[in-house]
Amino acid sequence: MLKGFKDFLMRGNVIDLAVAVIIGVAFTAIVTAFTDGLIKPLINALGGSDAGQGLGFEILGGNQSTFMNFGLVINAAINFLIVAAIVYFVIVLPVKHVQERRKRGEEAGPAEPTDVELLAEIRDLLRAQQQNR
Repeated sequence: MLKGFKDFLMRGNVIDLAVAVIIGVAFTAIVTAFTDGLIKPLINALGGSDAGQGLGFEILGGNQSTFMNFGLVINAAINFLIVAAIVYFVIVLPVKHVQERRKRGEEAGPAEPTDVELLAEIRDLLRAQQQNR
């Protein structure tokens, strides 16, 4: 059971996924800092004289908890669009390009074992089973 788990972890796509998640989190922090530091002040400037409030309004005057902050929503949407664009142009398009090249036969995919290699592996496994009995 532990060998199977080790094999699962050592497969390339699991490691690639872990790396992608870590880089995604780090990149999201950069994009958030960009939007909070540069975009949000611009949006808040449109909100009026009270720059602390930003773009929005209070439903009940004088009650801060009823403030509807449109600037925050716009900021999150810009955040999402930047991350989505980077993922599309850095990951999706290159992978799509490689897949198209493989379909045209320009780039070889992963080699599959031949029948002889498979039979030799089965033979070796049967031999190992016989020796363990």
